Formats: sequence, C-alpha cells, structure tokens
Amino acid sequence: MLIEVDMPETLEALRLPPGVNQRLQNLLDRQDRGDNLSAEERLEAEGLVDLAELLSLLRLRARRIAQEAEG
Repeated sequence: MLIEVDMPETLEALRLPPGVNQRLQNLLDRQDRGDNLSAEERLEAEGLVDLAELLSLLRLRARRIAQEAEG
C-alpha cells in the first residue's frame, strides 16, 4: 500500500490538518463540558494531542535552528 502525503516546504508549516484539528477541538470541547467520551474517543483525543505537541516541538526546533543559522 502506498500513501501519498503532501509535505509542507518548511517545518514551520507542520500543523494538524484543519479537519483533524477540528475533530480534536470537538473532543476537547465535549470533555470540557463534562460530556463523557467513550474509551475509543479518549484514546483518539490523547493521540491527537500527542501528535499536536510533537508538531509544535518540531516547529520550535526548526525556528531555533533557523535563528542559530542567521547568527
């Protein structure tokens, strides 16, 4: 199986796709309102939060490397 993925030109552009980010926000909003998420939804939310955090760390690292390269 081959999956094609559009890669951003810079690490600064690495973000959750809008639909995925909207799904995460929906799950977090439901949780904040006190709605019970199913076990599957909790796992989904945890995985998406982990992915969002990883992308943030990559953006920060890319920014720091770019700043160090500029001098």
